[in-house]
Amino acid sequence: MAAALLTRALEASGAPSVTVESAGTGAWEGAPASEGAYLVSLEHGLDLSTHRARLLSRSAVEKSDLILTMSRTHLARVRELGAGHRAHLLAEYAGRVGPEAEISDPYGRELEEYRVTFRVLAGMMPAIAMRLLEGRAE
Repeated sequence: MAAALLTRALEASGAPSVTVESAGTGAWEGAPASEGAYLVSLEHGLDLSTHRARLLSRSAVEKSDLILTMSRTHLARVRELGAGHRAHLLAEYAGRVGPEAEISDPYGRELEEYRVTFRVLAGMMPAIAMRLLEGRAE
């Protein structure tokens, strides 16, 4: 959901070519988006039917200019793979601090949890897109 939302925000702001990709620290390679993510995204006009999960690799980390994660656990794993200061909590990158700096993963939960996570992510994407467009990606 986050990658689709960021892509949408970048397109809406007339972004130059910025590639947004999604990968997970514990993803099942090739799996489709979860049913909850798929349904909630459709409710908001985003089609995740072609999404396929991929496991984050050291190679993918090395090729990335910026990596945003939802949780500190994911952030630690990404840094173990060599991301260093190119990895950030998504919420912190959007300017949020404190308890709001981590975003709960709704995987396996009720549809309403996906809706909550979608709203949280959607609220952050304009700030992230703006930061990327200003060339402040670190």
